[in-house]
Amino acid sequence: MTSSVPRTQLTANLNTAQVITGLWQIADMERDGSKLELASLASAMQPYVKAGLTTFDMADHYGSAEDIAGQYRAQFGEGGVQMLTKWVPEPDAMTKEATREAVERALKRMNSERLDLLQFHTWRYADARWLDCLGWLQELKDEGLIANLGLTNVDAAHLNMVLHSGIEVVSNQVSCSLIDRRAQGALAKVCLEHGINLLAYGTVAGGLLTERWRGHPEPREDDATWSQMKYARFIDQAGGWKVFQDVLDTVHEIATRNEVSMANVASRYVLEQPAVGAIIVGARLGQRNHVEDTLKLFEFSLSEEDKGMLEGSLAKLSPIPGDCGDEYRKPPFLTASGDLSHHLKSFPPPFEPIQIPQKTYVLSGTTWETFAGYCRAVRVGEHINVSGTTASHGDQVIGGKDAAAQTHFVIDKLEAALLSLGGTLEDVIRTRVFVDDLAHWEAIAQAHGERFRDILPANTLVQAKLVGSDYLVEIEAEAIVRS
Repeated sequence: MTSSVPRTQLTANLNTAQVITGLWQIADMERDGSKLELASLASAMQPYVKAGLTTFDMADHYGSAEDIAGQYRAQFGEGGVQMLTKWVPEPDAMTKEATREAVERALKRMNSERLDLLQFHTWRYADARWLDCLGWLQELKDEGLIANLGLTNVDAAHLNMVLHSGIEVVSNQVSCSLIDRRAQGALAKVCLEHGINLLAYGTVAGGLLTERWRGHPEPREDDATWSQMKYARFIDQAGGWKVFQDVLDTVHEIATRNEVSMANVASRYVLEQPAVGAIIVGARLGQRNHVEDTLKLFEFSLSEEDKGMLEGSLAKLSPIPGDCGDEYRKPPFLTASGDLSHHLKSFPPPFEPIQIPQKTYVLSGTTWETFAGYCRAVRVGEHINVSGTTASHGDQVIGGKDAAAQTHFVIDKLEAALLSLGGTLEDVIRTRVFVDDLAHWEAIAQAHGERFRDILPANTLVQAKLVGSDYLVEIEAEAIVRS
């Protein structure tokens, strides 16, 4: 094995190659219903391992990827290989039993007694069961079934919330590329503050940031891979194919000067960004092998002139909307299909609506509701009123002692009530914010601003002594749902 591939020490027990081989294209290779020969594809992993690219990334929904990893272990043993996977449950599968079943299923498929890194994805933050899942995964980590926990497609606010809630995550896998630089804002700041590594995917935009597409028409959906279909939507959001061609021209000029490929330049740019611990480059096992080209990534670095040229070219692009992972949670859905139809069947309401004469209400299950005799929210006609809401969840206070983290969870909880009663956060016309200690007012107001800056409800913020010493903020809301 060559030692030319730099490593990243994610944790004391997980050392990964700085280029991780992604196996998401296994699902694309199987999308016509064909069955892949596991032993052959396991053997196709060997050139990567021998070159020092010993780390592979997969998921429960990447077709046979986990089975191929298990077959590799059966044929070649552990051999210093790191196998990273993900659990991406549908909303109605977020139970304690399903969590254990998912981990045990991954262990069986991957022929392992312990998962090197299990990365968790949630489809929406308003359903607080995603935090329950992380708690149950933490228990399975303590039990020894998981070595390390990570997240995938989580934004800065919710990563901060998880960390301040005591969940021991070590990484966050997100889209990051020349055309998608969202991760280099608030998310990178949170990661640097807490020592979290970003694992960046989409670095070559499904192959679109390569020589093959310079000066050529954009891929046609009827013969494009899923990755190409997905990242073509990113390019549309960034300004379209013509503007993208200008970026390709700049990347090509830099690649020529450095005597490397355009993929090398695009990947090197991401690898040099703050908080990025490793990049993920996809592989079509048994079909194409880019090992030799990938290794050239470590033979050069971008000069100041290179960086200046890239920044000038990228300034012409429009920012990808939203925060990291929003492409899976709200329009525009930047997925292969342009929606969530190939991922999800449905979204159950976070809280069960209860219909009685003349009104509908929901309960969130906190002890305060039973004790004081009120509901979380009530709808009468078009009007929804949400009670004063704190960061309580079961017997936990989400966000710990971090005021911004508590505020974001409170707003998630408000959104859960609204969604359960047929409304959305965009329907809110008034919020009232109660702050226990004015030392926290600015962090709370900033978090409120992040979530409501495009909604702009009427708002009042006052200091008030809250019931419960752990609560830093309480918010109530009014909404009007119009057809």
